Parts: sequence; structure tokens; C-alpha cells
Amino acid sequence: MSLPKGLAEDVSRNLVMVAQLIDEDPEKAYEYSRIALRLASRVAAVREAAGFAAYATQKYSEALAEFRAARRMSGGVELWPVMADCERGLGRPERALAMAGEPEVQKLDKAGQVEMRLVAAGARRDLGQLDAAIVTLQSPELASSAVHPWTARLRYAYADALLAAGREQEAREWFGKALEADKDGATDASDRLAEMDGVEFVDAFDEDESDESDEPDVVDLEDEDDEDDEDDRDGDKG
Repeated sequence: MSLPKGLAEDVSRNLVMVAQLIDEDPEKAYEYSRIALRLASRVAAVREAAGFAAYATQKYSEALAEFRAARRMSGGVELWPVMADCERGLGRPERALAMAGEPEVQKLDKAGQVEMRLVAAGARRDLGQLDAAIVTLQSPELASSAVHPWTARLRYAYADALLAAGREQEAREWFGKALEADKDGATDASDRLAEMDGVEFVDAFDEDESDESDEPDVVDLEDEDDEDDEDDRDGDKG
């Protein structure tokens, strides 16, 4: 609303493209975010979109700078977990853990607090603290039977941590629980379960190629008859 109408429309178009492409083609989404950023760098939503596009392409230093700028402009705390995860991406898990203990976390909504818990557990794993990562994920949200948008990811992270710690039976149980909650396919819990059960998937394309290679060569019977007739004629001449 703070931009002239024509400029606002141009910026909006680029932000829409960022949203549409960020999962399927993050590099292209990043390009659109840079255009929006050149047009309206003083708009918090633009800085936030640029941050997520940079984050999706693993440009963590750039993403962190954009998230910080967006937070200064908006005054909100919603970006706190992803900012902490950028610190992990930059190889600074200790900073991520420090952020998990800051007062900003208490201002997050439930989804944000769960996200912060996931980041903190990831930071523990970065430091080789598997048992601490498991304990970090143990929470009322994990124990609850209610399903929320973040439930599948929380259960999956817990199962993955258990598996990394060698607790396979428990891990299998929690991968199953993650799959039950994963209505949108946000995780690969089904693949992880199949892998634990020793199921191997065969690429249908490779199988088709294999079948084709096993087929016998096709012989043109007409050509074979013609060759036989020529041999007979040559024999007669002889």
C-alpha cells in the first residue's frame, strides 16, 4: 500500500512468482525475488520473500540478512526460527541454540514454537548430541494425538533422531505415526519405513529397458525366403 499503484503491481507479480516457484524451481524464484528487491527494498514483505528465496537456494548469509531487515521493519518475531536455522546453515549451531533460549521464543505462536524446537534439535544433532536432540523433541505437542500442520514433521524429526541413535524399533513406530499425520506428503516417512523393512523399489523405466534387451532379434521371414531363392538360383547356374 505504500507504493505507487503501477510499482505495487509490478512488485506483486514478482512476489507471486516467488511463491509459485519456490518449491519447484528455487533458483528461478530467487531471480524473481531479486527483481522485487530492486523495485521495493523498503517493504518488509519483499525483504521476507527475498529471505525465503535465498534460504531455499542455501544462500544462508544472504537469507539471514534479509530476515533481519524484514524483522526490523515489521517488528514481529515470526521469522525467529528460520533465522536460527540460517545460523545452522552457516555452521553456527551454538548460535541457533542461543536463539532458542531468547525471550522472542515465548512470543511465537504454537507453530513457531514447534518450529523453534525442530531447529534446536537439529542444532543438537549438528553438535553430535543425539540424546539431547531426542530430549529436545519430547514435548506435549509430540505426545498429543491431535494432528496439526506441523505434526508430521515433528514426529518425523523424532523418528529420525531415534534412528540415528540406534533405537530402530522406536524409530519405526514414530515413522509410522508421522505417516499417519502426513496427509500432504510433507515427509518421506513411507519411504523410510519401506527402507527399514528392506523393500527395494525398481525404476519402471529401467525395467522396461531390461525387458527390451532380453527380447530376441526379430527376423524378417520375407528377406530370409528371398535369400534362399537366390541361393537356389546360384546352385542351378552352377
